[in-house]
Amino acid sequence: MSEKTTALGAEPIRDARKLGIPKMLILGLQHMFAMFGATILVPILVNSQQSATGADISMPLSIQTTLFFAGFGTLLFHVCSKMKVPAFLGSSFAFLGGFAAMGGMSEGIYATMSQAEKLQYTCGGIVVAGLLYLVLALIIKLVGVHKVMRFLPPVVTGPIIICIGLNLAPSAVNNASTCWWLALVAMAIIIVCNIWGKGMVKIIPILLGIVGSYLVALVVTLVGGPQLIDFSSLKTAQVVGLQPFFTNFSGSIAKFDLSAILVMAPIAIASMMEHIGDMSAISATVGENFIEDPGLHRTLIGDGLATSLAGLFGGPANTTYGENTGVLVLSRVYDPRVIRLAALYALVLSFSPLFAAFIGSIPSAIIGGVSFILYGMISAIGVRNLVENRVDFTNSRNLIIAATVLVCGLGFSSGLTFQVGGASVTLTGLAIAAIAGILLNAILPGKDYHFDTAKDAKDSGSLGKY
Repeated sequence: MSEKTTALGAEPIRDARKLGIPKMLILGLQHMFAMFGATILVPILVNSQQSATGADISMPLSIQTTLFFAGFGTLLFHVCSKMKVPAFLGSSFAFLGGFAAMGGMSEGIYATMSQAEKLQYTCGGIVVAGLLYLVLALIIKLVGVHKVMRFLPPVVTGPIIICIGLNLAPSAVNNASTCWWLALVAMAIIIVCNIWGKGMVKIIPILLGIVGSYLVALVVTLVGGPQLIDFSSLKTAQVVGLQPFFTNFSGSIAKFDLSAILVMAPIAIASMMEHIGDMSAISATVGENFIEDPGLHRTLIGDGLATSLAGLFGGPANTTYGENTGVLVLSRVYDPRVIRLAALYALVLSFSPLFAAFIGSIPSAIIGGVSFILYGMISAIGVRNLVENRVDFTNSRNLIIAATVLVCGLGFSSGLTFQVGGASVTLTGLAIAAIAGILLNAILPGKDYHFDTAKDAKDSGSLGKY
């Protein structure tokens, strides 16, 4: 396709090879840094959630595994999408609430189960969640995207996303409370970079917040102050080594149970909506309609397979990253080859236990400070979803659906346990909220949301309208 000037005015570069190999490599690094902070933060947060309960984590969620499947999943996504979509797949924050819920499970078979084994069942739920992407992709291929999306309007998905962030809020406070001043340093750096930063600084505020506050903690530790950083794991870590699913396959491979599936799988509703939104955003940024070509069903297949493979081998779910869309806007380089370079960098770093140990030495207070911003942003994304789609809350129908979703998502803090065929099944608050929202939207009369066609979505910048 010929190059053309976009709304931003400058002529974009769609074939980065004309810039030369050195510049392509640097552009790939830029995309890697954009995704890096958020991608590695997911296993850090999950492990921090579990250790905060006093549990012994003998087999935590691995940073090496996370990086490996971020890189591998991105490459798989590009194959499924005909090498056309400049998207990077990193760790999904949507599933953090599911990890927390599974870590706190104490009923039925989970009553005496170790956190390491609970994590395997959690990953089994992620495998099934990824397979739901394939189901939606097949339905979209058969009946068209318009008929499917009317069951998942923003009035349902927006409040669910809000609940995800609010359910995680106590974890942020618990981590930050281990050293409030250090948590505030991390928060301050993120806020300054995000509001007043320029260029790349504005793209990676989370990474800069972690690095900056870690350096402060390191100085305090080395000058004889409080020992904020534990270097013990760094002393024994190898520079190069295999991921846990190679060295301890039986302890890493996913396990399956209906309760775990019902905890994790419904979260795919929110993550699939995030995927559709990201595809629309990337299409608008690049000036190509990726929802039509290569097709939303192909991008869903790529994302779903990447998520299922990651979960199968003990990694977190994947999702398309908005951070990298920001890099596209900044650099004006739209060549998917640059994204694939970033994926290769992630694969290389995944083979370094020393690097993983270094990341694991980050103090809990820093994680808490980052989480203060991040968890709030997750809920804010849900609010933005409602605002951008102009959900009419003067309509009683919309109020009832949103209110029910919020109360279910926040009120069922311990979930709902019942017996099915002699087996104990537990639904989390998020799962109950998703089911209630979808059912109410299908049953209540007076729908005022209409899903746009791919062409209309590209022109209007929205996937639907009220």
